[in-house]
Amino acid sequence: MDGRAAGGGRRKTESGRRLSRMIADGYLDLHRRANEGAFVVWIAIVVPAEIFAGFENVAYAVPESHAALSAGKGVGTVQCQKAEERGYSADLCSYARIDIGTAFDGGKDSPTFGLPRPHLLVSNNNNCSLLVKWFDVYRREWGVPHFIVDVPFCYGPQSDRDTDYIAAQYRDLIREIERLSGQRFDIERVREAVRHSCDAMREWKRFLRAAAHRPSGITVFDSFVQMAPILTARGTPALAEHFRLLADETEGAIADGRYPVPDERYRLLWDNIAPWHQLSGMSSRLAALGVNLIAASYTYCIGSLEGSVQLFPYDGADPLRYLARIQNFSVCPQGLALRFEAMRAAIGTMGVDGVVFASNRSCKVYSIMQMDLLDRVTRECGVPAVMIDVDHADARAYSEEGAFTRIEALLESIDMKRAG
Repeated sequence: MDGRAAGGGRRKTESGRRLSRMIADGYLDLHRRANEGAFVVWIAIVVPAEIFAGFENVAYAVPESHAALSAGKGVGTVQCQKAEERGYSADLCSYARIDIGTAFDGGKDSPTFGLPRPHLLVSNNNNCSLLVKWFDVYRREWGVPHFIVDVPFCYGPQSDRDTDYIAAQYRDLIREIERLSGQRFDIERVREAVRHSCDAMREWKRFLRAAAHRPSGITVFDSFVQMAPILTARGTPALAEHFRLLADETEGAIADGRYPVPDERYRLLWDNIAPWHQLSGMSSRLAALGVNLIAASYTYCIGSLEGSVQLFPYDGADPLRYLARIQNFSVCPQGLALRFEAMRAAIGTMGVDGVVFASNRSCKVYSIMQMDLLDRVTRECGVPAVMIDVDHADARAYSEEGAFTRIEALLESIDMKRAG
């Protein structure tokens, strides 16, 4: 949980302390392993990290996760400016600018001292089309091999043919790592890692279900913060244990009558990436209005298939095929119908009063369908919605007053709907 006491003050919960230790220890361990000779891979967030558990000494880093952490720590704009000074456009994704600014400045100003230099880059073209170009910057500058996973866009459930196609590329990736690192691959280690990830996702879904309680047992800011180790510790028993304890703690708080927004009057859903530079200020200001952002498409999709919010379990069979099947869990590579079906399910399951569509200056692929989604949500779900402007990591592209003027208008619409 994000640390708000029921009385409105700030307190550090055990899950918050444990999360801080996990993140800090994870980056320290990454640097240690790299210094001791591990084969280092930089990956995009939806590239299945469980594959690397199949090797004895392969460590992975996630530039997007590091960029989000940098923004949350208040240095995102500084790093963006470094990239811009090197000639990169301010219209590029702020994650890319943060990462490029950090990488070419030796990790200066980074909360993790940057990331260790990679031996291999692995991107994909379904979650974010910019990622291929972003990672290719390092291929050109450093001469590092770049493996691109090609994943078909989905307008419906993934076909068996597409699953086979993606899994075949994973096998190509494994052979490439074997060739470059000199290490042997063990599929049983991957199978075990996938089981740990699925255990973690089951507990993650239990944690998210606390949003259905009235008042909600969590805020969306809790899920934004707590999702971090999903990116950096996938396939580990520590991740599953953390989420088990997190869900237990959250259910315990509900049983004790402790809620993050005890005077909750409005239950809203957020559509887009978290505004990492605004988490504390936005959560406090919303709580003062009796508003609880209880859920987000960015977090409810984790552990699900396209068009759903339910957990997709692992059946114990071929782990590579399972990892291929869930490659489109993120909403970004989904067509409008799939995104709407998942959102409609979340609205109904969690009792959402209104939706905030955050048009993200950096993430075009996430934002491009939002006007159509807003129209369908208001017409077919009967739920008021509003569009605000934001950037997930560059504070210069966000107006707090502009955003809250629109959010307050949304609250008025909810009040009118209730009165009518």
